[in-house]
Amino acid sequence: MDGRARTAPGGASSAGTTDAAVILRILRVCLHSGFAVLLVVAVVRLVGAGLEGTDWIAACLALVLATVYVLGTVLEKRHSTDPSQFDPRPYSRLWLGAVCLLWLLLIWASADFVWLAFPLFFLQLHILPRRLALPAIALSTVLVVVALWFHNAGAAGGALQLPMVLGPMFGAAFAVVTGLAYRALYLEAENQRLAAEELRRTRAELARSQHDAGTLAERARLAREIHDTLAQGFSSIVLMGRSAEKALDGGDTDAARDRLRTVQETASANLAEARNFVRGLQPPDLSENAGNPEAAAAEDPLVNSLRRLCEKTETEAAARGTRLRCRFDLEGTPVELPNPYRTTLLRAAQASLANVWVHAKAETAVVTLSFLGSEVAMDIYDDGAGFDPAAAVDPAGRPDGSGYGLKSLRERVAALAGSLDIESAPGEGTVVAIRLPLANTSVGTSPVADSAARNAADRNEP
Repeated sequence: MDGRARTAPGGASSAGTTDAAVILRILRVCLHSGFAVLLVVAVVRLVGAGLEGTDWIAACLALVLATVYVLGTVLEKRHSTDPSQFDPRPYSRLWLGAVCLLWLLLIWASADFVWLAFPLFFLQLHILPRRLALPAIALSTVLVVVALWFHNAGAAGGALQLPMVLGPMFGAAFAVVTGLAYRALYLEAENQRLAAEELRRTRAELARSQHDAGTLAERARLAREIHDTLAQGFSSIVLMGRSAEKALDGGDTDAARDRLRTVQETASANLAEARNFVRGLQPPDLSENAGNPEAAAAEDPLVNSLRRLCEKTETEAAARGTRLRCRFDLEGTPVELPNPYRTTLLRAAQASLANVWVHAKAETAVVTLSFLGSEVAMDIYDDGAGFDPAAAVDPAGRPDGSGYGLKSLRERVAALAGSLDIESAPGEGTVVAIRLPLANTSVGTSPVADSAARNAADRNEP
């Protein structure tokens, strides 16, 4: 039993794979075996001499000592292998005290039991702090000498013989040196165990932190996707539904039918977006040409998507009775962009144009996509009411869940090491400018970098 550490004589070390743990296990086995052998030899000699008088008491005390010793080591062994079992460590000093007391009674009954002092020295060094263990060993050595002198007084004429003193003293010194070495090995094994537990705990905390960070990042990504796709679509459906209702109230069934058709198309697009979230595929608007190889070869998917977005925006505005001309311009030669780039640019155009026809009351909107060799740029211009960009930034959004667009757009662009500039003022229209570097190696865009390099080389050719 051990009141200061996890493992004691009879217990298995947690660092069983280390050399120190193997040595400790061997020393424990030798210690317990030595105690058992010395106790058995003393009892056999006691019984062999014939049990007379107090010898019966000594034999019973020896049996009690064996029981107490085995009970303590078995309990410690069970707890070391299964921490849910009873923990005897708080009672280790009481256990040692009981063992020493029984030994003290036995040495006055028979000199054969004095040799149990040597394994007891190791127990005292292991369980007690050094400031108490050394005095305890010294006192035990004195008791051994006195017991030897007491039991041999008749044969030696009452004189104290030198071997009676030197033997116990050398035994005690040897036990102290060996016990200190044992303690050093034990502390090394314990430190290794604690270090291994700390490492496992640190790894678990790191894994948990990474998991939490990944969860937060995924939530932010989904929030951006929902705002830029589903939320915009639902907003369009609500507005077109109201417009259809007004047309029906006015008796214009053709206009109502046309606006309901737009609602149906927008709802279908939102359904495709929702299914896309489940599949984890690229945005449907960027993959519509997948079943049409000729269209895909004729035009870049992003260019085609932006052109159709402008047409859709103009159609929806007209259906609401708003005169808005939305145009798409392309500058430079398109190059293959990685999916994060195409998604960010498309979402930016969707969110910006939604703001244009819902809030800006503009008559003209222009989306310009430019391939500039080392970067790709997109500008969304409108001649609407404009706004104050500084006042529009609200990290928490509005109570109704809106007002998240600029924050979402900035996060998307920042994730690709790009830049976002917004130029606007009340009554002066708005320009949203996005720049994304094509040579951004952190995004893994080696095909894009190669295409950009080829374009730059083509422009420099004579």
